[in-house]
Amino acid sequence: MTPRSLSPVSLLRDASPPVQLRQGRTDDAEAVLRLITAHADEGHLLPRTLGELRARASRFVVADADGEVLACAELAPLSPQVAEVRSLVVTPEARGQGVARRMVAALAQRARRDGFDRVCAFAHDPMFFVQLGFSLVPHQWIPEKIAVDCAGCALFRQCGQSAVLRRLADCDAAWSGERPAAASALVLSHAS
Repeated sequence: MTPRSLSPVSLLRDASPPVQLRQGRTDDAEAVLRLITAHADEGHLLPRTLGELRARASRFVVADADGEVLACAELAPLSPQVAEVRSLVVTPEARGQGVARRMVAALAQRARRDGFDRVCAFAHDPMFFVQLGFSLVPHQWIPEKIAVDCAGCALFRQCGQSAVLRRLADCDAAWSGERPAAASALVLSHAS
């Protein structure tokens, strides 16, 4: 019998080693940039710079399988009350494994712990977020996003993204589909 090679796909299927969520680090910035750039090239995300990602690395949660970053998402504060889940990317081979759901749950827990009242996202296909209990809302309901990002964007008023919003008081450990004990392991520290 020959040993099996462990690709990222087999790692996900076999869960040996499991995909672990952890807070982003500065040394993840290049891998995160590759993920974001691939999606930005497809028209799904706005481009980011390596310097920006290094400076904001601790805002990210990454999914790591044996040292390889397979997914990322950022929790970006827009105001003292509202934070945004942005730059959510999962590699094609890691999709369908619940990684994105776990990352959003981890960022929502971090946002709640950090004192935010609401978490929002802007997405071309908002159904993923709606399935997590977010509500579709008019962009105007999130003026913090418009002031911080949209007003200066070349695609302002024509980006084609839908706004979604979730009150954190409505969230509990099970909102992500995780068992409460598993969900508690998703809490990530946030360094300012």
